[in-house]
Amino acid sequence: MSKNNALVPNNEFDRLLKLSEYDIDYSDIHGKLDDLTRLAAYVTGTPISLVNILEANTQWTVSNFGLDVTQTPRDQTACQYVVLSESPLEIEDMAEDERFNTKDYVTEEPHIRYYYGVPLTTPDGIRIGAMCVMDTKKNDLSPEKEEFLKIIASEVITRFEYEHKLKLMRDNVDELKEIQRKVSHDIRGPIGGIIGIAEILRDQAEESKLDEFMQLLELINKGGRSVLDLANDILSNYKTGEDDKAIPANELTLPVLQQKLKNLYEPQARAKSQDFSVNINGGLKDHSFPKHRLLQVIGNLITNAIKFTPEKGTIKVELELKSTPEMTLHVQIADTGIGMNESQVQEIMSGNPKSTAGTKEERGFGFGFQLARHLTESMKGKLSINSEVDKGTKITLQFPV
Repeated sequence: MSKNNALVPNNEFDRLLKLSEYDIDYSDIHGKLDDLTRLAAYVTGTPISLVNILEANTQWTVSNFGLDVTQTPRDQTACQYVVLSESPLEIEDMAEDERFNTKDYVTEEPHIRYYYGVPLTTPDGIRIGAMCVMDTKKNDLSPEKEEFLKIIASEVITRFEYEHKLKLMRDNVDELKEIQRKVSHDIRGPIGGIIGIAEILRDQAEESKLDEFMQLLELINKGGRSVLDLANDILSNYKTGEDDKAIPANELTLPVLQQKLKNLYEPQARAKSQDFSVNINGGLKDHSFPKHRLLQVIGNLITNAIKFTPEKGTIKVELELKSTPEMTLHVQIADTGIGMNESQVQEIMSGNPKSTAGTKEERGFGFGFQLARHLTESMKGKLSINSEVDKGTKITLQFPV
């Protein structure tokens, strides 16, 4: 475990990188694992079952049974302890455990007493979260039930792996379609021009009765049309216009991205009575662009902004697509938080930031910005910070799309 924070695994950055590979859209995954959470509750005889994923600062509940919850600050959870070890974690009575006996979910509704969590471990041994069951009374799972829960947790990871492979396949297909589109343009344009010129010259040759010249032009015309027909056959799978209006699952438009960010992060801002807004600038609202890891990058930076902004502060997100000199997604996240001095900005941009507490003493894990910066660079994007102590922070992102 980390020396700076006893609840952070030694491989925390690698753990977050692995989680980013799955590229989970927390606003779109609900329902896909509900059969497994119901099964977990059934086989263990508990009223509550959850699948929880632990990001840098937030625990995302991607499937729930018996408890309506979607996100929780990571430092308030029991699952943060599960990712520290290969072994499951059992808490027989949370009301008697000093780590949890003051938590709202123990002292108030739903009055959780019993907890059992199994690590969600990827094929390469990275623990990204927990499959857990809970009870409002003391409980004790039998060895058979514990084994059943481990099997279900393994199936959760299998589905994540399956979804990840499907995304890679979709990306490859979309890349091929884009190549088709470009080839279509590159072939049809010049050949169409040749055919047009040939037809003009043929008409002129007819008037002058140049028979040999006409025959040559006719050969050019037929040859051009033959190649063009062949191109049309090869490219017939590529559809444009009315048949291609639906946005692919692995792409976003500015309005879709705007709504996802609101759905995911408004609850966190609301918990601190903050004014949170996501605005769109410019006119390219219908242009789609790859979704790949954008939510992970932007989300981590928004979470940090919320954490370091006091109650009733403001977090404003601005989204814009610019088409010159190339299509670029611009994202700006501005807050009225505690800000940073120049030395702190240099430190955080160096790749070795220190973990600090938020405005309500939220425990910082120190990896959210580091991950966002790493992913931005891997996507050939740019990230810059403008900050002043007690006056807030403005982070600007640019991604080629």
